[in-house]
Order: sequence, then structure tokens, then C-alpha cells
Amino acid sequence: MGKEFLINAGLSETRMAVLEEKRLVEIVIERFHVSRRVGNIYRGKVENILPGMEAAFINIGMEKNAFLYVDDLQVFKGHEEEVNGPAPPINKLLREGQEIIVQVVKEPMGSKGARVVTNLTLPGRYFVLMPSVNYIGISRRIEDEDERERLRALAQKLQPRGMGLIVRTAAEGVDERELRADRDFLLNLWQKVRKKSRKGPVPALLYHDHDLLYRMLRDHFTEDIERLIIDEEQAYKKALEFLNSMNPRLKSRVELYRGSLPLFDYYSIEHQIKEALQNKVWLPSGAYLVFDQGEALTMIDVNTGKFTGSTNLEDTVLATNLEAAQEIARQIRLRNLGGIIIIDFIDMGSEKNRRQVLEVLAAELAKDKQKSNILGFTALGLLEMTRKKIRPSLREQLQQPCACCNGTGYHSSLETQAAAAERRIIQLAAESGRDQALLVGVNPAVASLLIGPGGGHLEALERMTGKTIFIRGQEELSTEEVKVLAVGELSLVEKEALPVSEGEVLTVKVLEAHANNPADGIARIEGYVLDIEDGGRCLGETVKIMIEKVYRTYARARLVDG
Repeated sequence: MGKEFLINAGLSETRMAVLEEKRLVEIVIERFHVSRRVGNIYRGKVENILPGMEAAFINIGMEKNAFLYVDDLQVFKGHEEEVNGPAPPINKLLREGQEIIVQVVKEPMGSKGARVVTNLTLPGRYFVLMPSVNYIGISRRIEDEDERERLRALAQKLQPRGMGLIVRTAAEGVDERELRADRDFLLNLWQKVRKKSRKGPVPALLYHDHDLLYRMLRDHFTEDIERLIIDEEQAYKKALEFLNSMNPRLKSRVELYRGSLPLFDYYSIEHQIKEALQNKVWLPSGAYLVFDQGEALTMIDVNTGKFTGSTNLEDTVLATNLEAAQEIARQIRLRNLGGIIIIDFIDMGSEKNRRQVLEVLAAELAKDKQKSNILGFTALGLLEMTRKKIRPSLREQLQQPCACCNGTGYHSSLETQAAAAERRIIQLAAESGRDQALLVGVNPAVASLLIGPGGGHLEALERMTGKTIFIRGQEELSTEEVKVLAVGELSLVEKEALPVSEGEVLTVKVLEAHANNPADGIARIEGYVLDIEDGGRCLGETVKIMIEKVYRTYARARLVDG
């Protein structure tokens, strides 16, 4: 088998797994409450100019201002008299308060804002349109020289005046009619962006790139992809609809997964993701790798471990390093490591062996769409390389620093755990057959995310599963646990799920103030929430209350005398 894509479409997030020879090499996660910014075009305002750094901060409406380097300013590059000379200082090109159109090329990460450029690009299926640069480029992945020349000639014929076109890999073998249609689509899109940029508030979003499924079909689903497997029917239909206009020939390679096991479990993706979050990676021979990931630099150490070889030391070292080189390239892609990467291979005395290891590493990294640069071995025998960082690493996406150990250890973020609980509930609902309802216990923090504002997320979960679902918060459960408390007929499960009834008088302890209305107090019975009107003044006290209204996820109550 060659290259395959798996799409797991959930309510909270969509995940895309890229498999090569059945092994996971890349995972992309898009969460619906966190919008993707790379590729977005904004009308912004210059907030600060830093001549000492030759950069400016641009307000584009995000929490942190975006960062613009002078080299990423298109202002002077289009003027012939400036091309051969040094760029003017940034304070000669921009002024504070000036409006400017920029495009995000790097997501905000940690304490840093997004990185932006003024050289805009609009990607289509076959072309990338560059409105501000007169240029023709051909994808390096198109290797046939005759095809490159054919596409270059067509691109020059279709090139809009004063603009540039980059021919994408998907254009290989495509006729002029389809290429022209893609060019016209991009030109029309650019006209809409220009029209929008002429009026309205500042900052403002002018163009938002498409969702993960569409981008994957547009940018990566080419003839060399053997299969695309999707586990959700609406996403599957959407993919076929997109391909109708993009490339109908590829529709036969799209499959709807109908297995009983979750898609990512069936293909062992969940297990491989967990392995990619570990510091230590074992190799088939018994050797192992250790990853020490920092904000701008990652150290990778190669160890022989249990592998002792069978001939001599030099052969054992070479065999270990060659195996490590292949796995390191895979792990760099899978973990989405960026910035400076230092690899401490086991010392090799032979220059020939060093070159062999470098060749294997370079060949494996050539499969990666992110640009890497191998600088070679240092005097200390360490291999230096860099990799372009556009989005957060896998660890930054799925984990958060542990408050208990001041960031030295990591655990799955609450959103990741809630998404996992959601998938588990969907699986439990599927396994429950004709049962009408399901009562599950989870940690209260996870319960809050599963229920969602106004119970909207829970309603969507019920529509997806076709079951009535009751969520009960239980303090004794960890954030990773999902416990089945009851399953069966609706009336019986509802009786179990709702431990109180309207008009009932109870004695309870007020545990905390209501998060959105501090005047009210919160008590719990078996994890079921009681919202007590004016109970906020009785924090920590045991009070008598009357249940006034019972809902599926909580009950309203009031204080009573005596």
C-alpha cells in the first residue's frame, strides 16, 4: 500500500491522519472553537514600528498584534530602482496608524503573535495566484521536463497582467480548459477581496481559507493518493461534492468507513498518537530515540539500547543510525517539530558511513511538504538541521503544561479529554443497540464541555447518536474516565439520572457560587447540579431548599425557612 488519508469527523474537532505504508506520518487537527489563521487575509493597522528590529506590529484583530518583517514587505520589491539596492528602512516604508493588507503565514504560538506578509497568495486546485508579483513558478514535484515546459507555456498564456501564477502538483496532466477555469476562479476571488478591502472597519478579515476537509482535497488529494477514508456520512458526501468540481476521477478513491470499531482505533492511529507524545521511541532493533522538545530547539538522542549487533562495533553503530534516521524523519513530521533540530547520532568514525546516514535522512525528509534544511555534522559530531514551523507541534496542540510540576510534564488538555469522552459516548451509544437512553458519569469539568452552553453540544450529540443522553458530573472520576451508569428505556434511565423531583424539600450544602451568576449557589446530589437562587450568600453552609424546576442537566431550587 502507498499513501492514504483518514478523516475522523467529530462534533468538536476534525482529525486527518496521513499514512504511508500503513504507518502514521502526519496528524492534522482542526478544532471548531479555534479558528485556523494561516492563509487568512486581513485589513490591518500599523500599531508600532521598530527600526532597530526592522519590523512592525500590525493590529489585525487578534489578541496579540501580528509581526511583519521588512523583508516581507512588498512595498519596495515591485519598484525596479530598489531591486538591486538595499531595502529602505522600515520606518521609511510604513508609518504608525497606516492601513495595510497582510496575510498570515505563521500561526500565533505561545507568547508570539502571528507572522504576516504583504506578498499575498490565493491557492486554488491547480494554481496559486500572487496578485502583487509578476512571476511564473512550477511545482518541484513535477519532474517530467516535457510536462514542466507544457505547463509553463500554459501558465504564461493564462497569467493575468501584472500578477503571478505558481503551477501546483495537481496540475500535472490537466488540460487548458480546467486550468483556465481555476485561474478565473482565483481572479474572481481576488476581485472580491479587493472590493472588501476598500471599505469597512479596521481591522477586518478579508479572506478566510476553507476547512480542513476542503484544504486536504484541494492541496493534497492527487493521483498518487490511493485512498481517502472518512468515518462520517455528511463529511463523506461533502467530499464527493467537492471532487465533482475539482477532480471527478478521484471520487472512486473515497470510502465511507462503516466498521464497528472507531476508525482511528481500527488503524491503530490513537496508539501511534500516544506514542508520538512520549519522549522515548523504541526502534524495531531494540535501539531507541529520546526527544527533548523546547520552544525553538529540539534535541534528539540516538541510543543502541538493547541492540548489540552481530558483527563489529562500526557495523552495529551504522545499522542503528540508519534505522534511527528513517524513524527520526517520520517522527519530525508526525510531531510537527520546527525550528532548530539537533540530532546526536551514535559516533561514527567513517566519513562514508556519515554520508550514508545523511542520504537516508534527506531521502525520508524529501517526503515532507514542510521545508527542511540539513546543515551537516558539527565538530562535536552533532547533526544540525532546521525545519520551517507554520503551526504548533503535536504536543502543543494536544497537551498543556502540567500545573502540578510547573511545566516539566504534560497531560492531555481538557478539550482533548472531552473530545475523547465524546467519541467514547458515541461508541457506547452504537453498542447499546435498541436502547433508548444512556446515562454516563464523567468528571464535572469534562461534563461542562460535553453539555456545552445551554446544552447545545449535548443536543448535537443526541442527534448524532439517535439516543437520549444524560451526563452526570462525578468528582471522583478522573478527566479521562467515562463511566456507564445506566442504559435502557428512556423512562427508567431518566428516573436514575434525575435524583430529585419538583416540590421536593432537601437539606444540602452550598459548595460554590454559580459561575455566571455569583448571587446563586451550587449544590450537588450524586453529581447532579442544584442551582439555588440567592444561595451564593450561604457558601459552605448546610441549608434547606425546595426543588422548583427539574431539567436534564440541573435543577432550579430556592431557599426555604427552617
